[in-house]
Amino acid sequence: MTSLNDVNTGDRLRVVPRRHVVRDTVSVVCLLLLAAIVWSAATNERFGWPVVAHYFLSPLVLVGLWNTILVTVLSMLLAFVLGVLVELMNESGAPVLKFISGIYLWVFRGTPLLVQVIILFNISALYPQIGFGIPFTGIGTGPIDVNSVITPFAVGVLALGINEGAYMAEVIRGGILAVPAGQIDAAKSIGMKPMQVFFKIVFPQAVRSIIPATGNQVISMMKASSLVSVIAFPDLLYSVQAIYSRNFQTIPLLIVASIWYLIVTTVLMALQHVIEGHYAKKGTER
Repeated sequence: MTSLNDVNTGDRLRVVPRRHVVRDTVSVVCLLLLAAIVWSAATNERFGWPVVAHYFLSPLVLVGLWNTILVTVLSMLLAFVLGVLVELMNESGAPVLKFISGIYLWVFRGTPLLVQVIILFNISALYPQIGFGIPFTGIGTGPIDVNSVITPFAVGVLALGINEGAYMAEVIRGGILAVPAGQIDAAKSIGMKPMQVFFKIVFPQAVRSIIPATGNQVISMMKASSLVSVIAFPDLLYSVQAIYSRNFQTIPLLIVASIWYLIVTTVLMALQHVIEGHYAKKGTER
């Protein structure tokens, strides 16, 4: 019979890792399928890789890329401001403001973004002219031609920003809910007004949750900006469409657009990863 001392002084037991036959087999099959797809795409002349290389740095494509980035940035700034305002209305306690914020969320989260873009682009059919002034006083500015104001660029920024504002309001609400309720009660107990509580206590802490989550919204916004091509705004998609409408190289030009979208989204995801790591580190230091 083997004693405990014999076990300690004898040969140690060797741990044999468990074999994952099914997992390894599926992995090999997936690698083979991926290699087959890559080889097929690389050797298929119909993909038009020389055309892709020719137009990848085309000035028209680069201008479209810049317009896409510009619309994305401006729309997200507008969306963030609207999200904060809507959440302030929702948290104000005023029934009218809360009702208006609810209607805003209901309408812009419940209808397709493409429909909103088209309606805003054709808003002059409803209001050919607009003016600003004090009601019932006759004091105000003269009528402004809507067609001269509602340009494709303005429509793109407004439509994307207003739509995204509804989603940013929910992101901000989630960040606010992450703030301990005890801190809010403590701030109120020392006489701080609701706006002071929000901007001095709640919002600075909620930013830790809001900013990383906003990264996903920025990436989604960048891709959704391609919808403004339907109103002839020269974004990245519209630019490649303008090129392949002349040379009929549809697939190669769409590949050019796809590669640029992948490059930009990859950069944004890398930045998002850095930001999330930063705030996660700050959270562990607290």
